[in-house]
This record gives sequence, structure tokens and C-alpha cells, in this order.
Amino acid sequence: MDLAEAVKVIDLRVDYGDYTAVEALTLTIPAGEIFGLVGPNGAGKTSTFKILATLMKPTYGDVFLCGIDIAEKPRQAGHLLGYMPDLAPMPSDLKVWEFLDLFGHCQGLPAQLRGERIEHALDHAVLSDRRHEYCKDLSRGMKQRLALAKTLLHRPRVMLLDEPASGMDPVSRNALRRTLQELAKEGITVIVSSHILSELSAMCTSVGIMSKGQLMASGPIQQVVDQFSVNRTLTVCLVTGLDRAYALFQAHYQVCKLVVQQAEQVLRCEFIGDDMAQAALLGELVRSGCQVRSFSERAMDIEDILLGIEDSHATPSVRGQ
Repeated sequence: MDLAEAVKVIDLRVDYGDYTAVEALTLTIPAGEIFGLVGPNGAGKTSTFKILATLMKPTYGDVFLCGIDIAEKPRQAGHLLGYMPDLAPMPSDLKVWEFLDLFGHCQGLPAQLRGERIEHALDHAVLSDRRHEYCKDLSRGMKQRLALAKTLLHRPRVMLLDEPASGMDPVSRNALRRTLQELAKEGITVIVSSHILSELSAMCTSVGIMSKGQLMASGPIQQVVDQFSVNRTLTVCLVTGLDRAYALFQAHYQVCKLVVQQAEQVLRCEFIGDDMAQAALLGELVRSGCQVRSFSERAMDIEDILLGIEDSHATPSVRGQ
């Protein structure tokens, strides 16, 4: 087992009676990645998280954390793991530092080391100035940050964060993103499940997309987007020559779903060609005498992919193949 592989899942299956929640899931996540696990409801994300967190056993399949088989050595694997559930419960009668001290004590950290770890965790979660406040008085976003600080106490090598940005305002989400990026630089692997897809795109270095219990694609975000991006949306804004441009686009074999906005002098279409074909199309427009004010492409993003999966459950195809 390559120790640079923080998480390795081989042929994972999870059944609930006659229902299969996860089927033949095989996945490798390198150390130091911020990996986003996404998919529509019922995709199998929650079951996968429960298996990784050692909260339940799979029907069959193997899972390794930093080379340790979690089925054979669950306690040893657990020491490497940090799990932050969505909306983790908070005590009402403890202050922030007391809450962290309690968890540190439960994890067997000696008093002096516990104090150092609490300071480190508060700093990472940007909560140092809130240490003497009662947990009940924190906002929902701050409670999420406190749950993150608690998860950091024992210095896990792999962190599972379920909806970590839930209830956070933009400032807190910014702080979370910076914290996760700092942790990744330290070699910690972070696996995030979230419905806030714009946040995932901004914070994650790689992503896995699940649908109906199967992993449809995984890898660096742009690589996954390119895998699904058969068509591009082009928008052409003109000064003059709208009729000529419309005729040219209508006759072009790589243009489909053409829409014209007469008053705004705008053409919009889906284009199935590559970069060279797109450049050639722009050249044809200019040579035909059209005065082009702007020529822009809108590429697909993770949200577009998920919407497409929900609508059609289409399988990915690689551009150019």
C-alpha cells in the first residue's frame, strides 16, 4: 500500500436489505487533498461517509486509511480519523475552551499537551477571541467552527466533514476555506460533503461525483468538468452584422440550440467543437464583416454536471473521443 494514498476504497458495496446504496465504489485520495464528495440525494454519499468514519460496516469491500485496513484495525484507523458531522450537538453549560478541554481529556491528551492543542485548534478555527463564551451563545456558523476545532484536537491525518459550511455566513465560510487549505498544506487529507457547490469548487482540489450509488467520475476538479463537458455555451455580442452572424451560425455544423436576442445584438448557442474550431468560428465572423464586441465561452461547472445527472442520469463522455 502506497503511504501517499491517504484513503483507498476498493469495490465497496453497501446494502440495506434489498436496496443497494453504494455499488462497486473504488476510489483513491492522495494525502494533502481537499476532496469534495458530491451527488444528488440518494447518491450514496452518506453511506460512504459512514463507512469511512467506521460508523458502520460495508456489505463487502476494503477501506484503507493511510495504509491501515479499517476492518482489521478499526481502533488504530480511528486514531487517524477526524469526523465532523453536520450540526454536531453542543453543550449549553460549557464555555468554548471547556468544551475543547473535555474532548481533549476524553481522547487521553495530557493536560499540558491538551492546552497546546486547544490553542492550536482555536487558532485554526479562528475562535481564539471566543474561548470564554458559552457554547449556547455562539451563532450557528461559530458552532460549526467550534466543531471543526474539536475535530482537530488529536491531529487527525484524514478529516471527514459533513456539510461543514452549513449555517455559516460569508466571513465564516472564508475562514473555513483558509483553514482547510492550511491543513492540506500540512499533509492532512480533507473529505468534504456539501450541497453548497460554489464553496466546494472554491475550496476543493479534487472531487468525486456519485449518482445512484456509483462513482461516475473523480479527480482534479477541472479534469472532471472536462470529462462531462461535451458542449460549450458561446455568447457573441455584436455592434453590427447580426443577420450575417445568424446565417453563419445557423449553417455551421458544430452549432446547436441557437438563440438570437435581436434588440441586444446577441447570439447564444451550444458549440460542440474544440478550441481550434472555436477560434476558426470567430475568424469566420470577422471575415464576413461582422463587428464583434465580445466573444465568450461559459464552461460547465460542478453544479451543471449534477443538474444534468439529475435530469438524465447521463454517463460521462470525454471531449474529443
